[in-house]
Amino acid sequence: MAHHQPLHSITINDIEAVQGISAASAAQLHRKLTEILATYGADATMTWQHISQNLLTPELPFAFHQMMYYGCYFDYGLDPPVWLPDPEAAKLTNIGKLLERRGKELLGPSYKDPISSFSDFQEFTVSNLEMYWKIVFEEMNISFSVSPECILRETPFHPGGQWLPGARLNPAKNCLMLNAKRSLSDIVLITRDEGDDEAPVTKLTLQELRSAVWRVAYSIDTLGLEKGSAIAIDMPMDVNAVVIYLAIVIAGYVVVSIADSFAPTEIATRLMISKAKAIFTQDFISRGGKRFPLYSKVIDAQSPMSVVIPNRSSTPSIKLRDGDISWHDFLERVDKSNREVAYIGVELPVEAFTNILFSSGTTGNPKAIPWTASTPLRAAADGWSHLNIGKGDVVAWPTNLGWMMGPLLIYSTLLNGATMALYNGSPLGSGFAKFVQDAKVTMLGVVPSIVRAWKSTNCTAGLDWSSIGHFASTGEASGMDESLWLMGRAHYKPVIEICGGTEIGGGFIAGSLLQPQSLSAFSTAAMGCSLFILGEDGSPRPFDFPGIGEMALGPLLFGASSTLLNADHYGVYFKGMPVWNGKVLRRHGDVFERTSRGYYRAHGRADDTMNLGGVKVSSVEIEKVCNAVDESIVETAAVGVPPPGGGPDKLVIAVVFKDPQGSKGNLNSLKVSFNSALQKKLNPLFKVSHIVALPSLPRTATNKVMRRILRQQFSQIGSKL
Repeated sequence: MAHHQPLHSITINDIEAVQGISAASAAQLHRKLTEILATYGADATMTWQHISQNLLTPELPFAFHQMMYYGCYFDYGLDPPVWLPDPEAAKLTNIGKLLERRGKELLGPSYKDPISSFSDFQEFTVSNLEMYWKIVFEEMNISFSVSPECILRETPFHPGGQWLPGARLNPAKNCLMLNAKRSLSDIVLITRDEGDDEAPVTKLTLQELRSAVWRVAYSIDTLGLEKGSAIAIDMPMDVNAVVIYLAIVIAGYVVVSIADSFAPTEIATRLMISKAKAIFTQDFISRGGKRFPLYSKVIDAQSPMSVVIPNRSSTPSIKLRDGDISWHDFLERVDKSNREVAYIGVELPVEAFTNILFSSGTTGNPKAIPWTASTPLRAAADGWSHLNIGKGDVVAWPTNLGWMMGPLLIYSTLLNGATMALYNGSPLGSGFAKFVQDAKVTMLGVVPSIVRAWKSTNCTAGLDWSSIGHFASTGEASGMDESLWLMGRAHYKPVIEICGGTEIGGGFIAGSLLQPQSLSAFSTAAMGCSLFILGEDGSPRPFDFPGIGEMALGPLLFGASSTLLNADHYGVYFKGMPVWNGKVLRRHGDVFERTSRGYYRAHGRADDTMNLGGVKVSSVEIEKVCNAVDESIVETAAVGVPPPGGGPDKLVIAVVFKDPQGSKGNLNSLKVSFNSALQKKLNPLFKVSHIVALPSLPRTATNKVMRRILRQQFSQIGSKL
């Protein structure tokens, strides 16, 4: 990272020295900066708000954005606010509107306004679980065919409680229902195929989606499977995938989520664990003008009966295995007279499985995690509360049904009356970026690795992302510069960080449009969730006390799993955890820091912590420093490798360069730079022992870095360190 200086020290020459800024532009920018400083200079936060809104534009070089941000907060200290909520806009958020209507009723006479009383409301959602979730179900117009006996029943046999006992519903049917906020003509899906970037986007109404889902549901019923059977989906997340997903659930079967990037052995493992009786897949995937086989991988996995969808053509391009069915023939199995008849969805007991997902596998074999009929309500509730999704919103989030974000995208949009935007192609290039513009996306979800790719190629240049109201980021810890760059593409709209888990059905910690946001930080526990940072002795630290440790969760968490298909649920999530107020806490496994200003920062998995010279440090902390050392670096991964004779871990850094060929000769000088930065910013005892240049980092289907794999690969280096 370049050296930065306070704003009042920045001269016209300093600005002109930024590549891409002319002398005339530098003079104009300096004049505007001087005016802002004259008015707000004594208040760094207000200065930044005016710089970000009135001086910076997406067209200006990012180096100038950095100069302004780091210069503004040069001596501010930790967690400077990069975005502040507007009082009037806050009243128009989902939570804001609720609090304006019922704030005094729910919080008492202490209620002031949505911003001032937000923390009180979050505490209310934890201490009044019954009332909070009843309100949310009403806000989202959730329909139960049989109402629950109560919201929560606490029992010693279920550490997480029993939620909605006795209730029956179908979450997919709820996605397609008409209500006071939705009509048949509403646009529910906007799509575009890669390569059609100049064509208008395709739009699908609720009526069209309902008809498509009903037809597929009727066709599934002709396969002769018992209700409740598991049916896999292994294909890109396009319109067909969404239709198939909803059809499987509405018809009373169970979706098995498999990422389209998996190798045959990984597909086979998931088919075996879930006991899938059929699978929907695609003949091949088209990306960047190339074809990548998918159906052949499914065959190699020795899958059950397959329904094979052609890739953007009317007939299959390959010969099918005996017993498999083409998409065309599958749809023709239903009599024409029945195709437009409404499918009466199967009303499911609340504990019935609707989806089997799998943990990312960063720590070994994937855990099979069932989502029940109630888990989608939790996913949609996070969309309602933290992501502020509602009618009129267009939500894009590059993802796949093999990751929890796929189902979460479906439910958080459709159950909240919003529109889902799906780009059938790679999200890494200008094609996707243009789709965001043309679809007029209002909320764009990302994973940090995608943002790094956009930033390195500047593929958003010249595009108008002004329709975006906010971003959401999840999947891994984000870097401050990546978040700053992303905000700058949409005139400094906020990035809402959210961290959760497949086994939770949503997030446990997040940002909020009702609180100031700091780069790469979380500002609140999720609604209805209580957080505990564990100390060195394994017991919870005092609330509001700065510190770092493994994060534990309050056990009464709506939507969280209560069983695993291939592991001991209690052993994985509760065994050995501390007791607080008579309740055993729930394990999550991430390390978090609570800062002195009340924000939270992620430090990776507890099992990604290493011991360097007797000092415990997370991989993420080291990677954040190393990523900023040199502009030739795309990303890094830090792992601790134990030496053969024992002793403290040796630090090995894997580096991915923008230009792999041109950077390998500079590893020794880069090692010196890494050591200098780490010793200055983290600890003077930290020392990089080895650097390995890689074309890419090993990742799970959910984009999490598999440091476990790197650790295994680098263990052979240990004897040379």
